[in-house]
Amino acid sequence: MQELLFLAHRIPFPPNKGDKIRSYHMLAHLARRYRVHVGAFIDDPEDWRHVADVQKLCGETCFIALNPLIAKSRSLVALLRREPLTVQYYRNRAFGSWVKRVLAERPIAGIFVFSSAMAQYVDDPRLAVPRVLDFVDMDSDKWRQYAERHRWPQNWVYRREARTLFDAERRWAGIFDKSLFVSQAEADLFCQQAPATRARVVAVENGVDTDYFSPQRKYPNPYAASADVLVFVGAMDYWANADAVQWFADEVFPRVYARQPRSRFYIVGARPSKQVLRLDDLPGVCVTGGVADVRPYVAHAKAVVAPLRIARGVQNKVLEAMAMARPVIATTLAMDGLRGWDALRPLVTDDPARMAEIASRFLQGEDGSAYGASGRACVLQRYSWDANLAGLTDVMHAAVTRTAAVA
Repeated sequence: MQELLFLAHRIPFPPNKGDKIRSYHMLAHLARRYRVHVGAFIDDPEDWRHVADVQKLCGETCFIALNPLIAKSRSLVALLRREPLTVQYYRNRAFGSWVKRVLAERPIAGIFVFSSAMAQYVDDPRLAVPRVLDFVDMDSDKWRQYAERHRWPQNWVYRREARTLFDAERRWAGIFDKSLFVSQAEADLFCQQAPATRARVVAVENGVDTDYFSPQRKYPNPYAASADVLVFVGAMDYWANADAVQWFADEVFPRVYARQPRSRFYIVGARPSKQVLRLDDLPGVCVTGGVADVRPYVAHAKAVVAPLRIARGVQNKVLEAMAMARPVIATTLAMDGLRGWDALRPLVTDDPARMAEIASRFLQGEDGSAYGASGRACVLQRYSWDANLAGLTDVMHAAVTRTAAVA
């Protein structure tokens, strides 16, 4: 069995947030075909208990603790070096030594890098082993969006990060054999700004476990019987999610609550920031923090909201809600990377008054089952992990075949 080196910025388990959902399914997919050696950082102490789950899938492993506060302070060195803060954030001498040793001692046929920040460990142009880099999203553009929504000095830092990270992204895309993005729209955006890389760029879309996120299962109702609920689900230490629920709580939900005092806006997700926790004091708003299973909260809500104002790629939270046949009220950016959702277009708006009107209709009893059925059908047709990861199989097979031919 041929051997691969798999590098990720975060341990690819458990698949409970956007990047880990994708990295886990990619690792599991590759592990069925290759002997995979995995190196990754662990930035959540709770994730150490999942190391054994990853080790079951692979050969050698290297997991290194990453303290976000220390990493952030260390990344400021990049300001003096004219390099991206993101690269310095994930720079670690011990991790680099492990990568070099594995490449020297093992017959590595190909390298798969998940997240551009990890490209630094294998970006030597002289490296003969074929490399595939999964950018997932165009992160440099996300920093540009951050800059537009912050004041000085943060907007200066974010604008600088967008510029320096894009320079690095373009260089890596020119070095690696293939660069992957989570959607064709994301791939096209990158190629528009780096046209010389077009021949090396491929879209490999996400999927959904439609059996796990199934509307046919029975879930206990986590809400009070008298409540009519709108729910947002996502990691609440992620600024784009925090910005989304803040905007919805300030601009949309008060209009809904004024009409229907029984309405509730539930914010469900682990590690809520101070900004998010303060929203719990607003009338009708409930912040749960982390929960054991998000599915009951989705299943028993009148509608799922995805009011993202900063977004790149595909939103797993939207795909999962669609898989559970729930109506999804979203901004255009939240739906931007998805295909085949035309039947859901009446629920998509960036206008807070219009969004409040749509939400109020569902809370007043409008039947959302047709929208739910359309969303479920879209996911079943277009977002199967097995079908979408066939593209990853093709890319890696071409890479390791080239290695074998050279050898």
